[in-house]
Amino acid sequence: MAATSVEPTTGNIPTISPAGAATTRAPKTRTVAVVGVVAVVLIGLNLRAGITSAAALFHDLQQVLGYGALVASILPSIPLLCFAVAGLATSWLTRRVGVEKAIFIAMALLAGGLLVRAVPATGALLAGTVLAMSGLAVCNVAMPSFIREHHADRMSMMTGLYTFTMSGGATFAAAVSVPLAQQLGSPSMGLAAWGLLGVAALLGFLPVVLHTHRNTPKGQRPTVSMWPLLRTRLGILITAIFTFQAFLAYAVMSWFAYILTSQGLSASESGLQFGVMQLVSVAAGMVLLAVGSRPGMLRPALYLASSSTLAAIGTMLWLPTSLAVIPAVLFGFGLGIFPLVLVIISRSGKSTAETTALSTIAQSLGYLIAAIGPFGMGLLHSATGGWVLPLSLLSIVAVALMVTCHLLTSKRTESKTQPRTA
Repeated sequence: MAATSVEPTTGNIPTISPAGAATTRAPKTRTVAVVGVVAVVLIGLNLRAGITSAAALFHDLQQVLGYGALVASILPSIPLLCFAVAGLATSWLTRRVGVEKAIFIAMALLAGGLLVRAVPATGALLAGTVLAMSGLAVCNVAMPSFIREHHADRMSMMTGLYTFTMSGGATFAAAVSVPLAQQLGSPSMGLAAWGLLGVAALLGFLPVVLHTHRNTPKGQRPTVSMWPLLRTRLGILITAIFTFQAFLAYAVMSWFAYILTSQGLSASESGLQFGVMQLVSVAAGMVLLAVGSRPGMLRPALYLASSSTLAAIGTMLWLPTSLAVIPAVLFGFGLGIFPLVLVIISRSGKSTAETTALSTIAQSLGYLIAAIGPFGMGLLHSATGGWVLPLSLLSIVAVALMVTCHLLTSKRTESKTQPRTA
């Protein structure tokens, strides 16, 4: 595979040269291209629905299955832990079977794990969740490489579509999971129903896998070691920006509504403000992608997102809860940084193999450290009885994110890593 030329310059998303974007595969027909776009949409719809649908049913599941506080505390942590641990296997898997087949295998694990949760038993719930989230972890890491490989000429658009459908699937699943479970007569069946969406994505992605299998020359795939990338400036900064944004995102999403309720807002009003935050994040992601893709505008877009998060924390500390919509909007805009980070990962590295390695190390380490966020916020709240210290420490992470955004878009940041081919 030809090496790609990456030219990160101040304020621009690194661009892949035409030579680097070329592949040895046969040109895709219009039908295959359309199917590829549909597959991205279906995969995006799946990648958060399995998480948010479960979160809405945790209370009912505990009542029906009768598990204790230990299992109840473990369940919300499984996705992040799987993202960290199972995500590390993605480079190895893509090296063995290719990006497309790796995603297909991951979607099979995701759909199968969700369907296993139909069994009304605690063991099935835990095993199915681990299986599904492990598949989801591989998809998380492999999708930036897939978009780079198949949509090099429109990465920002496809990343925006992917993250939009991901957020849309998460919001829809959270909204309908409880009534769906009631209609099916069981919270376990309500969880398992989302496995059918995974099966649909699996079938939708199959033509892409078959086309790639038939048109990709046989031969040994290049191997890129993940860990040496952490000794490069680009590898460190990409890992840092993913880590800080994930830390902030999961801490905020886990505790935002709870903080508002503890400050005197009703549970329904807190839930409404959480919904506002989620909706703003979807729109913000599209806006920030459009701005950041313009020449010289990546740095301002990153500044805007990271400073919005910092401002949101300040308003949570100082504004009355009657103005909760202000931090909701600001936090939502800050969460819009996620698709920008995915585009940066997709366009980094000198080959698809190196992009996969960068994505693997950034997401695995990032999610592992991010798991500290929700846990640490709760622990500090329990220790202090308030939210001033947890939010103050969260503001330090927001500042670190801003600094990382500045360094990542500086002229000194260059991709000097050389793929280590086997």
